[in-house]
Amino acid sequence: MNDTEQLRLMAVHAHPDDESSKGAATMARYVREGVDVVVVTCTGGERGSVLNPALDTPETWERISEIRRAEMERAREILGVKQWWLGFVDSGLPEGDPLPPLPEGCFALAPLEETVPRLVEMIRRDRPHVMLTYDENGGYPHPDHIMTHTVSMAALEAAADPAYHPELGEPWQVLKTYYHMNFSRARMEAIDAYLEQHGHEAAYKEWLASWGDRPDMFHRITTRVPCGEYFEVRDDALRAHATQVDPEGRWFAVSMEAQQTAWPTEDYELAVSHVTSSMPEDDLFAGVREYLSKEAS
Repeated sequence: MNDTEQLRLMAVHAHPDDESSKGAATMARYVREGVDVVVVTCTGGERGSVLNPALDTPETWERISEIRRAEMERAREILGVKQWWLGFVDSGLPEGDPLPPLPEGCFALAPLEETVPRLVEMIRRDRPHVMLTYDENGGYPHPDHIMTHTVSMAALEAAADPAYHPELGEPWQVLKTYYHMNFSRARMEAIDAYLEQHGHEAAYKEWLASWGDRPDMFHRITTRVPCGEYFEVRDDALRAHATQVDPEGRWFAVSMEAQQTAWPTEDYELAVSHVTSSMPEDDLFAGVREYLSKEAS
C-alpha cells in the first residue's frame, strides 16, 4: 500500500441506532487508526418504538423523525464516522397472527430499481475496501433488516459492473464484505459464566432460556475484531439514541470489566472476499493491505 492510500470502511444499516448496537466499537477502533468510516442508514426510523420509558410521551411521538435524526447526528459525532441517509421510510415491525401487511411506500416494499442505484452511487463515490451489512436473515427478522441485506448484496455486485448505470460513477469493487455476528449464544454464555464466577448474577439467563432451537451463530464467525477498549465509546453512541434504549435496561446491565474480559471482540462472518487472508481473522482489512501494496508496486 502506498503512503497516500487510506483504508475505507462502509457499514450499511437499516435504522438510526443500528450502527451503535452492531459493530460500533469496531468502527470506533478503525476511526482511531485512521480508517475512513462511513455509515449508510437506509431509513429514518420513523416507525420505531420509543423504548426509553422517560421519553415515551406524545411530544416525542409528534417529533419522532426529527428526534431520531438528531440522535443519529450525535451518535455519528461520538463514533467519529461519516453518515449518509439512503432516504427510505421505516417499515415498522409487524406484529400479530396473521401479520398485518406492511405500510405502503415503506423500505421493505421499495423496488430494487429504486433502492439499489442509491447505494451503488454511494459505494462508487466513497470507494470502500470493506463493507459491513446483515446476513440473509437480517440479523433478526425485521423486514427492513432483511431488505438491507438484499439491497447491500445487489449493490455490491452492481457497483463493480461498468455496464450498470455508468452515470452513477466509476465502477468500484468492494474487496471484502462481512455480516455482523455479535449476538451469539456463545458470547452470552461466556459473559454469564464470568459474572457467576465473580459472584454476580447472570445477565442473559432469560434470553438464553428463550433461545429455543435457533442456531447459534458462533459457528459462522470467521473474524473476531479485538475492540474492547472501545466498548465505552460504543455505549456512549448507543445512549445518544435516547429514545431507543432504556438506560436502566439489559443493554447496560453487564459491567464493562465483564464484557472486556469475557468477550473483548466484535464478531463477523466473511461473506464475500476478493483478496486472500488466513482464517480465523482478527482484522477486517486482513489481506486488503497486502493486496493494495501489491497493486501500488
